[in-house]
Amino acid sequence: MKYNSRSGTHNMYREYRDVKLTNAIDTMYQDMAGRHRTRGRSIQIIGTTIVADADCKRVTTTQFHSASKDGVTTHVKFPLPHRIMRAANKNVKSTYLASRPSTHFN
Repeated sequence: MKYNSRSGTHNMYREYRDVKLTNAIDTMYQDMAGRHRTRGRSIQIIGTTIVADADCKRVTTTQFHSASKDGVTTHVKFPLPHRIMRAANKNVKSTYLASRPSTHFN
């Protein structure tokens, strides 16, 4: 891509990870507006392509790839840190009630 700024024309290579190519382009427009204050009319997309994992250059993209270390493949996980336990039945419902921590000191 290339874009016009107040100081001139700049060429860039960008990598975005998304399910659809059109969503990646939308992400690029949002990213350029946020990082470089570039208007959409100032951006010219020269080419788009789907890049294989081995050919990715940017750390922000490769951090989400599955890694292979010592022959063991590890997959990226996105754990949910705040899960609310639900009672299996009404008999144990009081066990799983939400409570506030005690801030009163004796």
